[in-house]
Amino acid sequence: MASALRDWLDKPNAGRGVHLASDDGGWEFRDYGELAGAARRTATALIEQGVRPGDVVCMILPTDFTCVETYYGIWAAGATVCLITPPLFQDGDDYVAHVAAILRQASPALTIASADLAPLAARAMDAAGIAGEPWLPRQGDAEAEVQEPGQLALLQFTSGSSGAPRGVMVTWDNLEANIELIARTAGFEDGDVVASWLPLYHDMGLIGCFITPITVQATLKLMRPDQFIRDPARWVRCFAEAAHTAAPPFALAYAARRVKPEQLEGVDLSGWQSAIIGAEPIDPHALESFARMAEPFGFRRETFMPAFGMAETTLLVTMDHVRRRPLAVRPDEAALEFGKPVTVLERHELGEESLGAKAGWVVGCGTPQDDVPVRVVDDSGQELPAGCLGEIVVGGESACLGYYAGAEGKSTRFEDGSVHTGDAGFFFEGQLFVLGRMGDSIKVRGRSVYVEDLESKIAEVSGLGKGRIVVVGVPGAGTRGLALFAETGAGEWAGDVREMLRRRLGDEVEVTIVIGSGLIQRTSSGKPRRRYMWERLRAGKLDGATVL
Repeated sequence: MASALRDWLDKPNAGRGVHLASDDGGWEFRDYGELAGAARRTATALIEQGVRPGDVVCMILPTDFTCVETYYGIWAAGATVCLITPPLFQDGDDYVAHVAAILRQASPALTIASADLAPLAARAMDAAGIAGEPWLPRQGDAEAEVQEPGQLALLQFTSGSSGAPRGVMVTWDNLEANIELIARTAGFEDGDVVASWLPLYHDMGLIGCFITPITVQATLKLMRPDQFIRDPARWVRCFAEAAHTAAPPFALAYAARRVKPEQLEGVDLSGWQSAIIGAEPIDPHALESFARMAEPFGFRRETFMPAFGMAETTLLVTMDHVRRRPLAVRPDEAALEFGKPVTVLERHELGEESLGAKAGWVVGCGTPQDDVPVRVVDDSGQELPAGCLGEIVVGGESACLGYYAGAEGKSTRFEDGSVHTGDAGFFFEGQLFVLGRMGDSIKVRGRSVYVEDLESKIAEVSGLGKGRIVVVGVPGAGTRGLALFAETGAGEWAGDVREMLRRRLGDEVEVTIVIGSGLIQRTSSGKPRRRYMWERLRAGKLDGATVL
């Protein structure tokens, strides 16, 4: 069970380890022997503090070696880890309220925070009714024996893009099965190097690019997200040595815009084996833009491995593990209807055509493996034939038990050992294509219209970037509506957008357009908090908002 994930603590490979990016452009290295010793000394201090196997321990730490050692120190003590994001763009009060909501549900035996974050953590503990003070990371004098753990390895709190944060219960069996799936489908080989800038509090960064390489004692080159934002070329240069990574599509588009050829001079990217792409709808234009930037340095489009996953299935569900160019299709949006066949109007493999692929295109996320069964079902839960649109349901060893402390999801449900994801999708040519969250859509004339598709169309019509637009499906008794939030001070494009929406949706859908600066609220993983934004607007608490 837990032995495979923690085995390195007893048998560390001192020839490999973690390279942590420093702010001067260099790298600081600690081998697995050093890290294992520090983790076990941290476990000693935790046990002395009263932490016991099965206890939940929350961590609020930046990405540094202390974070690595504390994480595995908690595991060595047999406890369950609950990682909480450090503050990003939230103000202090919003951040404290967010952390307090997690603490109330997690009921941790201990909350660990760095010295600079301890005051905020203390406020959150007080708001959650948890006595005591945050525990500053420290190590004991001796190296503890690795303790037999409880059932749960992780409490993985969902980011809250479609509701309040909820803690997914991830067992040791869930985690071991998913890590084996990731390593197998990505083609990990002994001695491979992994590079990542993804935050550790997000499932793709934590499980895909942190726990997986450390479990197999691969060399890991780890950057912080802010370091990637400042210098994306630094991340790309890692793949002169590294073979594997994962990233959301927006990061590829960002790197394609920012990285200049002279920054990669002399870099050979031909050894780059896999780039797992997921966490948001996959834009073929973003993939092709990155490929064209990196291709002169040996990058191959076959390196892209589009994937679908979610916290409730530990992480990975499907990934295109066949070495081929990603496949993009354009369904007939006017004919999309739940439970009915999807008409594919166009298809192409990643390449020249992808540069012109704007709104309406979907990229395939691979074929399910035998040990992770995936079904597409209708509203009654009946499995649909391949090619029909329905809800994606996932089974297998990676399917988690449910939410902690009896919390309930919005779109996502756990039934009979399977996860009903709340995502709509269909199979085409054996691959899974994902359209988006069922909760982030509206029904128009008997069909579902997904707000992510509308955002792409609105970006085209308005001339605003996609990152400055968020559409929310607005619930109402007997009515259908959309709220469009745009981060801009001018709304001269509003008439054209309204007319486009009227043509696509009809006159019965009410459209509210809101403009202003700082309107868009995002989760820790960068997804828009749609429902939260609408609720703030209705309550008159969205500062700087102007309704057109």
